[in-house]
Amino acid sequence: MTVFSPEEVRLEGEGLVLRDWVEDDIAFMPALFDNPAVAKFTPLPSPFDEVAAKAHYEKAVTRRAEGSGRRLAITVDGGEPLGEVVLFLHEEGHAELGYAVGPAHRGQDLAARSLRVLTAYALELGLGPLRLKIDAQNAASEAVARRVGYAPADVPPETKVEKGLERTLLTWEHAR
Repeated sequence: MTVFSPEEVRLEGEGLVLRDWVEDDIAFMPALFDNPAVAKFTPLPSPFDEVAAKAHYEKAVTRRAEGSGRRLAITVDGGEPLGEVVLFLHEEGHAELGYAVGPAHRGQDLAARSLRVLTAYALELGLGPLRLKIDAQNAASEAVARRVGYAPADVPPETKVEKGLERTLLTWEHAR
C-alpha cells in the first residue's frame, strides 16, 4: 500500500518541526536511542550504536522511497534531532504511529506535541484508523496517548518476543 510521496516532508506545529532524517543525523541517533527505555519499549536494536544508526537511517530512506511509511526527526527548528515519530501503513488498512524521545530531551512534552502534529498530518492524508501499539508496562507512553486523544481500542493484546523479551502490546486508537 502506497500513500506517501517520496518528496521531503516537513511538518510544523506545537513549537516543533518534524522532518525527514538526513544522513548527518546518524551521529545523533545513538544518544537518542541507546537507552534502557527505548530498549525495553521499542523494537529498535539494543545496543543502538553507529551500525544500528546507519541501518535505521537506511530503513527510513527505503520506507520513504517505497511510500509505505515515514520516520521523522523531532526538532524544535529543523536542526538537531531530539527524537523520532513514525507513521506506517499496514495491509490490514490501518496506520500505526509511534514515538521515541531521547533521554536528554524528555520532560518537554515532545512526544505528545509531535504525536499531535503527526496525527493531524495522517488525518489530512485521509488515513485511518490511526493506532498506537503500546507496551502494557509503559505508563508514560499511555499518558502521552491519552493527552493526544487516543484511547484503548477493542483489540486483543498482542504478545511479541523481541530482543529475547516477551512483551504485551496494547492497541490504542485515535478518537476522531
